[in-house]
Amino acid sequence: MPGVHRHAPGASARFAASVEEIHMSNYLLCSNPIQGHVAPIVAIARDLVSRGHRVTVLTGSRFRDAVEAAGATHRALGGLADYDDRDVHDQLPDRDRYRGIAKLQYDVQTIFVKTVPDQFAAVEAAIDEVSPDAIVVESAFAGVLPLLIDRQHDAEAGHPPIVAVGVLPFSQSSADVAPYGLGLLPVPGGLGRIRNRVLNVLVQRVVFRATQKLANELLHSLGRPSLSSFVLDLSRVHERFLQLGPSDFEPPRRDLTPTVRFVGTVLPPAPAAGALPDWWHELDGDRPVVHVTQGTIDNKELDRLIRPTLDALADRDVLVVVSTGGRPVSELGELPANARAAEFLPYDLLMPKTDVFVTNAGYGGTQFALSHGVPLVAAGDTEDKPEVSMRVEWSGAGVNLRSGTPTAEAVREGVDRVLADPAFTDRAQALADAIAEYDTFGLIEAELEAAVLAHGSRMPAAAPVE
Repeated sequence: MPGVHRHAPGASARFAASVEEIHMSNYLLCSNPIQGHVAPIVAIARDLVSRGHRVTVLTGSRFRDAVEAAGATHRALGGLADYDDRDVHDQLPDRDRYRGIAKLQYDVQTIFVKTVPDQFAAVEAAIDEVSPDAIVVESAFAGVLPLLIDRQHDAEAGHPPIVAVGVLPFSQSSADVAPYGLGLLPVPGGLGRIRNRVLNVLVQRVVFRATQKLANELLHSLGRPSLSSFVLDLSRVHERFLQLGPSDFEPPRRDLTPTVRFVGTVLPPAPAAGALPDWWHELDGDRPVVHVTQGTIDNKELDRLIRPTLDALADRDVLVVVSTGGRPVSELGELPANARAAEFLPYDLLMPKTDVFVTNAGYGGTQFALSHGVPLVAAGDTEDKPEVSMRVEWSGAGVNLRSGTPTAEAVREGVDRVLADPAFTDRAQALADAIAEYDTFGLIEAELEAAVLAHGSRMPAAAPVE
């Protein structure tokens, strides 16, 4: 039955095996159909399946093969919620009209708020058919908001417990940090707290007013009252919030809600070994290795970061390694003599050989680099990337270029700084050591078990069998 502790001290092997057998739970995992959100959810699903749990993953249609390869059952989202993140312009046709925090607001409204009714319908159908013991959502999956509101107003609401996993930089308004999306470094002391309070009021009541209104209108259409918190503060309303990444990568908040736990980094499994590029042996040479990529989504224009990096380092005694994220290498044009390129590269093999990672600051890729102690040059200005870049700078693990389209000169100066100052590598290695101390999958399973047990203790007792 749910909640029985596994591997009780002193238990016989037979008893432990029987506890293991009866303890298995049935989990529903939910994710927006975005690669960087789905990947950690699928990794969690794979681990839960390996521990004997039944797992269903609710996400986009295109991720069916990845989910089933993890041993879980796939359920597809529907309507506006089931889009293909590889062609972002279909989902976000007006995105290029916005810059900075206005672009973040457009993204939040279009991707994460307007999809709530269709997500909620899919969640309700899954609950009816799967009967999960608990629901796990990635932090930007807002389709469970109606259920969370039900629980806020009725502690005995009949849905399963809901646990969120933070797959993006942590978002929770605080007097100790600037509002999410601005990418501003913390300022210590009273002046910093005054700055943050003023900015929080401005962002919540002015900048994101339309987003908050839209979220509340959609909730009203589903028969629920308005949100009790700011639309970017959903970490406050979740029953348990498990933030991925080490706590040392996050500026501290003295008013952090007690439901938040940092659980370390979910690292994807190593892909099946394929043929390595014929230049792979050059990574073991005497030259520092600088890896640059724009990821798999923001890679339509390779001159945003990859081409400036190639130009910046063409005359440096380094080996520049490019991953185009699936774009044809030919789109790069002529490569400098010290550059090598491929569409995809095995990061589990590449990162241990990398000295500097030049990145557009995706959260997952940044965490993967830090788990290997690789310092970064971060260049992000869309979605959550200004927040990732700020944390790279704040943690001391790299340089923040404060632009998604840096000049070659800016990239050169950033790479030179990281290579010349061992403090960046030392700090990145300290974060790698911190990440290694987390039993991330074990902590996630333990939190799920605790949530199921707590939920069971609130449910009415079953009628006695006569």
